[in-house]
Amino acid sequence: MAVSRETRDEIRAGLRDSWVVALGLIPLGLAFGLLMTQAGFAWWWTPIFSTVILAGSMEFLAIDMVITGVGPLSSALTAFMVNFRHIFYGLTFPRHILRGGTSKIYSTYSLTDEAYAVVSTQQAKGELSAPRLLTIQGFIHAVWLLAGIVGAVAGYVLPPDLEGMDFALTALFAVLAWESFRAARDYSAPLIAAALALVAAVVLPGQMLMVALIAYFCILLARFWSPRLDAALTWRQH
Repeated sequence: MAVSRETRDEIRAGLRDSWVVALGLIPLGLAFGLLMTQAGFAWWWTPIFSTVILAGSMEFLAIDMVITGVGPLSSALTAFMVNFRHIFYGLTFPRHILRGGTSKIYSTYSLTDEAYAVVSTQQAKGELSAPRLLTIQGFIHAVWLLAGIVGAVAGYVLPPDLEGMDFALTALFAVLAWESFRAARDYSAPLIAAALALVAAVVLPGQMLMVALIAYFCILLARFWSPRLDAALTWRQH
């Protein structure tokens, strides 16, 4: 079936919108693929992880979870806590412009932080169509998959004792946290998170991350449901 000129123009526009973000995913995808190989997985497990999970931070965590034999309940709870922000993404993501169940299913499946950021920017400009939306998500998805495969294959020729690549996930979270703070300038968020982490480390050191995440999630819900509490906890310096 021939593609109309208008659709081709929208596809090209989607590529222009997303290429910078996709380019930024390449180093992270390479690091993920390399870690997969170093952890003992065959290279072809990398695209399987990236297809079944498709959540950058959760894919990194899944490596250790699979190796250490974490149970399904703990895995499901961890995945929910790490990715619960996608619930809020779904409330404003413009799936309504898509036609057909297949397009909507894929758009829901490939809704990542990067895709949401790019789509939200174009939506605010009023420059978004169905082909453009799907191109943005599909291109970001493809770059992540390919970068992971290249990293996994490279892992066969790089020294097995190469260190430092596992810091990519920590660096990702640090950058995301800093960008989020710069946008909101709310000192209460990092201070509350740090306090909860310290308390959890003292009370339940073996489950520090899980306890701190659950506690912080509960506080976020309380602030969302109670504007008065949110205003009381907010601390911004002008």
